[in-house]
Amino acid sequence: MAAEWHEDAVQVGIIGGSGLYDLEALTDVREVRVTTPYGDPSDALVVGSLGGIRVAFLPRHGRRHQIVPTNVPARANIYALKSLGVRQLISVSAVGSLREDFRPGDLVTPDQIVDRTRNRNGTTFFDENLVVHVPFGEPFCGRLRELLGSAARHATDTAVHAAGTYCCMEGPQFSTRAESELYRSWGLDIIGMTAVPEAKLAREAELCYAGLALVTDYDCWRADSEDVSASAVTEVMRRNSAAAKASMATLLASLDPEPKCGCQDALATSVITPLDAVSETTRDRNRLLVGRYFAAQEPKPAA
Repeated sequence: MAAEWHEDAVQVGIIGGSGLYDLEALTDVREVRVTTPYGDPSDALVVGSLGGIRVAFLPRHGRRHQIVPTNVPARANIYALKSLGVRQLISVSAVGSLREDFRPGDLVTPDQIVDRTRNRNGTTFFDENLVVHVPFGEPFCGRLRELLGSAARHATDTAVHAAGTYCCMEGPQFSTRAESELYRSWGLDIIGMTAVPEAKLAREAELCYAGLALVTDYDCWRADSEDVSASAVTEVMRRNSAAAKASMATLLASLDPEPKCGCQDALATSVITPLDAVSETTRDRNRLLVGRYFAAQEPKPAA
């Protein structure tokens, strides 16, 4: 990893989705280019200060929206943020609604995910002679999710839904009507294309991770609404980006930069492979993520 930045560590990361490509409220801004063992992130990271906290902002699809959901370099994105010191991560994304009461323009802080992706590469950091099974029953950090929802309610006059199950589809095409009705019959609430593998990798990186989902449409299940289109999504996201940015600013103004949370120790009981069975190459690639657990297994020097 190489970074062109040597000041105080970043504490919070924000990944922006469709329609959110920058964060104008940041001060003392500079671009940081990071290379990782998993390739390059989606774009340069924009590092600055907001609410007294050092923040790194990364546009998920690139600042010109050139990366389709399937090809988002999620491992590089999460690794790059972790390498700068990020411990808490907010994901902003556009979603369709599978419920009548989750209206376009509303915000959702989802609490669950159903993975319907098929072609995602890099869904784990640990895929070569190192086996790690992280707990994922609660895919979003409950502590950070509640703080984010509260901040959104205080910062905007938009309806904010405190929970919801996010159906992550492959894309880039939108759903068929039959698929949309199937997901509704399962009791799913919103549908998008980017929470997986992002949430899984954030857990493996021991980051507190929460999502702010901006409802842009009713997918294609609602008979009296037009089917979702890219232009409609972009327009609603453009209008709602102000609500997302206000929510971020309010959250950061009161956020503890040193979280005390179980997410920060997610690997404590998850690393299965003993150190002496892990190759040096794998150790080096994953030292940022599991170095402290490797160190605990290192033989103690003789007295």
